[in-house]
Amino acid sequence: METQGLMMVDESKAELMANPKIWVVTGVAGFIGSNLAEALLGLGQIVRGVDDFSTGKRANLDSVRIAVGDSAWQRFTLVEGDITNASVCREACEGVEVVLHQAAVVSVPRSFREPLLSVRTNILGFLNMLMAARETRVQKFVYASSSSVYGDSPALPKIEDNIGRPLSPYALGKYADEVLANLLAGEDGFGTTGLRYFNVFGKRQNVDGEYAAVIPKFIKALSSLRSPVIYGDGESTRDFCYIDNVVEANILAATSEKKNPTTQIYNIAVGESTSLNKLFEMLREILARETKQPSILQVKPIYEALRPGDVRHSLADISSARKHLEYEPKVRIREGLEKTVLWRLGLTNLITR
Repeated sequence: METQGLMMVDESKAELMANPKIWVVTGVAGFIGSNLAEALLGLGQIVRGVDDFSTGKRANLDSVRIAVGDSAWQRFTLVEGDITNASVCREACEGVEVVLHQAAVVSVPRSFREPLLSVRTNILGFLNMLMAARETRVQKFVYASSSSVYGDSPALPKIEDNIGRPLSPYALGKYADEVLANLLAGEDGFGTTGLRYFNVFGKRQNVDGEYAAVIPKFIKALSSLRSPVIYGDGESTRDFCYIDNVVEANILAATSEKKNPTTQIYNIAVGESTSLNKLFEMLREILARETKQPSILQVKPIYEALRPGDVRHSLADISSARKHLEYEPKVRIREGLEKTVLWRLGLTNLITR
């Protein structure tokens, strides 16, 4: 099955290179959006990015330009604007074949502190993009959902049709997006695919600020011989998924010719559970080795109370994505952590070793 899935990715990429498409990537200056833009430009595609730079960084686009080269960068254009403005969304979608919608206010803690911003961007902005794509007859609309949709459901592994009560405004917004997509798809042959991301990590993920994700926070603290904070006892588990897997899932969803009448929502993860304590130990060992600083091995975490909206355990069932998208995660957590650390240390020439 793994070989078949990887062959499907290669076939999809070969087809795209032979027959380039015009793509929109919203949130293009963000972590996931910039990685998608880099991959698509590397495959010879024409990319129109959308971002208002409220959280995305121009430096991420500079990094993409350097990575793909000036010739490929000529195939990129930017629509600078807010997706809560319907005219911005309409401008972005005109003449486009595929939309990869990534723009969102992504932090669970921030959604509690700024619920109006979270709802406005994650629901109204999503609806604006969805309607613009439908009205301009976009062929494929692929959007980022989240494992947070599973809420308080204790069942493991997480299966697409078995969700619980949302535990944060962010989770509620992502669930609302899925409902809206299902309600409004199907007319005039317009279809959508939602990808429920599980704890994505990798290059260009934000390392600064209150709302930075756990892996870049751990790396930053350990690199400075400081103790990172772990919320809870460290035995909470996550299904960490390296960015390359997510990029390939988007390409597969955008190019798949298969029709699944029962669901167009898929878990995108690795299907492996890792505790925060184990994650800390792996990062500590990798950083100590790569920086040649054995003192990093002496750093201990600080444990604090769980935060509102924190889920205790998370593990994805990816069988539906395997079956219908032929998705197969090729980068497991340790390899992904090693790649991320090397990128963070500026040792990108060693990533392919």
